[in-house]
Amino acid sequence: MYCGVDLGSRNVKVALMDEEGRLEFFKFDTVAFYREHGRLEEGQLAVDLSALLPAGTKPRVVVSTGYGRQTVALKGARVIPEIKAHVLGAVHLTGLSDFTLLDLGGQDSKVALVRGGRLIDFQTNDKCAASTGRYLENMAAVLNISLDELSRHHQNPVDLSSTCAIFGETELIGKVLEGHPIGSLAAGVNYTIFKRIRAMLLRLFSDTLVFTGGVAQNAALREILAKELGVRVVVPDHPQYTGAVGCCVEAKLGSEK
Repeated sequence: MYCGVDLGSRNVKVALMDEEGRLEFFKFDTVAFYREHGRLEEGQLAVDLSALLPAGTKPRVVVSTGYGRQTVALKGARVIPEIKAHVLGAVHLTGLSDFTLLDLGGQDSKVALVRGGRLIDFQTNDKCAASTGRYLENMAAVLNISLDELSRHHQNPVDLSSTCAIFGETELIGKVLEGHPIGSLAAGVNYTIFKRIRAMLLRLFSDTLVFTGGVAQNAALREILAKELGVRVVVPDHPQYTGAVGCCVEAKLGSEK
């Protein structure tokens, strides 16, 4: 049994992989995860995973990645970079070897060019929240709709010029007051995400786009990416666990050497 842990900004994702490659997933709120299961050891917050996994689960190897990898020491775990974990996970989950990877998480965005199953180049954006899950949550709250409802709309978008998360909320409120239909406003929000990541995608372009992270569950954004870029968009099952799966793959590869 191999264990992969993605220490995300919003949620901690855990994947277990057996010798046959079967996967099992677990998710924890990040703050609750640290508060309830962490303890300070030598200046770092240590977490004992054995208390969180099903009884009797004893992973041979634990590999971790994610936002908190620099400050959280998982007991007995090896740490790998986020981009490596996501590429390994995407290759494993899709069976593809040549593609552009787009990962949109809670607070950052990543784009990577993959050839022959290997990382060639990548870009990340963790300075602005306007292309992340948190931005979508905030905009859905302004429109008083669910994320599921937001993700249904991509046609007849209202033009939202601001690509800043903070100013975007103010602009959206103004558009609401102008009386635009909710569907068009929601479509405009989804197009704003695309506009924010378009330059990174064009720089590392492929005709196949593997879309991962929690935002990959947004059906409207998938449609927008396919239409505007003219690419095939592939979303693996459980896209929010791609980083954790990549950690499992790394753990298994390491044990086979």
